[in-house]
Amino acid sequence: MHGGPGVIGPGGLSDGSWTLTVFVTDLQVERSLRVRGDLHIGGVMIRLVDELDIAMDWSDHAMWWPEKNIWLDKTRWTLDQYNITADAVIHFTPMHKTLRIQLPDLRFIDCQVDFSIRTFNASVNLCRELGIRHAEELSLSKPLEQEHLKENYQQTVMRRKPVPPTKEGNTGERIDTNTFILQNGDYTKSNGSLNGTLRPPKTPTATLQKNGKPYHSNPGTLRNGNYSPYSNGHSPNNGHNTINSSGLSESLGDISLVHSPPVTPEVRKTQLHPHSLVERARMNVGWLDSSLSIMEQGIQEFDTLLVRFKYYTFYDLNPKLDAVRINMIYEQAKWLILNEQLDCTEEEMLLFAALQLQVGLQANVAQPHDLYEEDDDVDAALSELQISLEGSTSPNGINDITQVPQLSDYLRFFKPKRFTLKSFKSLFFVCRDLVLTAYKTSDAAARGVDSVLQVNLKGCEVTPDVNLAQNKYQIKLEIPSAEGMSEMWLRFDTEIQYAKWLAASRYAAKGKTMADSGYDTEVKSIMAFLSMQHPASQPAINPATLDISVEDYVAPRFLRKMRSKLRQKIVEAHANVKDLNLLEAKVNFIKAWQSLPDYGVSLFVVRFHGEKKDELLGVASNKIMRMSLNNGDHLKTWRFSTMKAWNINWETKHMMVQLDDHKSVIFNCLSADCKVVHEFIGGYIFLSMRSKDANQSLNEDMFHKLTGGWV
Repeated sequence: MHGGPGVIGPGGLSDGSWTLTVFVTDLQVERSLRVRGDLHIGGVMIRLVDELDIAMDWSDHAMWWPEKNIWLDKTRWTLDQYNITADAVIHFTPMHKTLRIQLPDLRFIDCQVDFSIRTFNASVNLCRELGIRHAEELSLSKPLEQEHLKENYQQTVMRRKPVPPTKEGNTGERIDTNTFILQNGDYTKSNGSLNGTLRPPKTPTATLQKNGKPYHSNPGTLRNGNYSPYSNGHSPNNGHNTINSSGLSESLGDISLVHSPPVTPEVRKTQLHPHSLVERARMNVGWLDSSLSIMEQGIQEFDTLLVRFKYYTFYDLNPKLDAVRINMIYEQAKWLILNEQLDCTEEEMLLFAALQLQVGLQANVAQPHDLYEEDDDVDAALSELQISLEGSTSPNGINDITQVPQLSDYLRFFKPKRFTLKSFKSLFFVCRDLVLTAYKTSDAAARGVDSVLQVNLKGCEVTPDVNLAQNKYQIKLEIPSAEGMSEMWLRFDTEIQYAKWLAASRYAAKGKTMADSGYDTEVKSIMAFLSMQHPASQPAINPATLDISVEDYVAPRFLRKMRSKLRQKIVEAHANVKDLNLLEAKVNFIKAWQSLPDYGVSLFVVRFHGEKKDELLGVASNKIMRMSLNNGDHLKTWRFSTMKAWNINWETKHMMVQLDDHKSVIFNCLSADCKVVHEFIGGYIFLSMRSKDANQSLNEDMFHKLTGGWV
């Protein structure tokens, strides 16, 4: 405690004043100020600037306390309120600092980023500068190396040794980006690890000081009994792709983000190639904590961070406004597939290679002048993509129930049993509303008697399994049950039969029927996806004249398998997409990516409460899934619509999901900090609340309420 009047305290005088050491980082000078405990932080900054007596703009500077790892952002708080004593060293440092940012297309740019506001807000501001709309879909991540995929995050933490603190501002440990950082925890060193009393994070109140003006988040509105992630008002980004050079390096103003340059071999070598589902799960360890500032997470000036699409729910894709965004989505999808972070079949890989080739060819030719302004075909393709991503309802928001369409046909059916071979038998199936019913004959179905099987498809998992070369069209249905997921397979004779039943199953899984206005579009989308995978009658390009490196077009496992035939096969597949313009090729690539079975599922290695072995947790846009660690089979699915709450026990680092049926799912995340899983769930719920109202602004407060891990 400080000495009061007439008492000499540590480092103080009889009047209660004492010496505060302030280090000015950009000048590399130290100043000692005589202060009292009742002096507020704003007053300290004024005193310091007067003491320095240097004519420069100090408006972007703020106080940072390295020892406690916090910004002193409440300028009206006093030194006593912050519990700052004479032995503290405070830094006076710029809030905006230079970061080396890697974009989804793997190029690097130098950016001025605000280190003092929450990472989510800093990411939104960065994307706004880059011309990427709906920045809430992206986030910042720490770059990983192959060694990070060899073991789980918790094992790494237990062996980490603290780094000795330095005067320049190292807080004693280089903190991982996704570690929940405690502002007021009492850390003690024990066997090279950090132990302490865990408690929820504080609620920072820092604001973005840009040109001296604070940036306030919007409080949001309540719509139909639910908070909307947007509130009335103009969108925070007008959609223009211009780049504000005041926020970024000057050279970036001359760079087009609508097109991406070839990746250098050096950058290509740094790409990670997970070799198992476990390694894929470990790749989610790098996400920064959205509720903490960049500075609070151990990131220093000139460090490298990645900006990536974190949530795979792309809202309101618009060719007139989203040329940069579409290009970045395409590039991220391309590298996910090339780096084998997502599985695909040989036909699908060749389709991706063909579309990538078409993008490269179209990038070198003049595009229609109105390509991004009045291209109805691209608008239609994007609308189909949006429907396939989100589903669709009728214009008034209510499904058409004037008729109840149904599918019925003889299908081959198989339900796995232990110690039995896979043998399909023919049954007559009827899909009506959300129910799939099987009969021995069509006559029994017509009379509605003697059903062999009946399942409700709502909440089921639908996995397509297609091999065009073998004329194999089938889907795997995993049906929720009290014991877990019950598996069954359906096999089809023709592509159109497969497309109709796959679309019906996908919609039923979401609780939608074939009366939904998006069903026919889904069928057409599946058929188009299949048609692009068929070998063309003849290639449009002579393979001998095509100067490409096949390594840039297919994932390594296909390269090893097909190297001698690869160039010919890519050219043959390209003939199906040769007439697409640049934007159409990118949109079709995104649609094909979205059609993959594992699209949009973020994996984590977890240990469920009471279990002795590790399992996988998959988080998707509308559900979480308990999955097998070895093969990714779905063991149980919980839809967000059935969840009442999701909480973290900060002492044990366990996460609990409370369900409607008064049951709870409890697990400990091993491959990442539990805060990362919490953010994925809360973030997807936040994004699901977006409305079709174009006149809206981002409700940042609501995002933090859903993802912050505090009440």
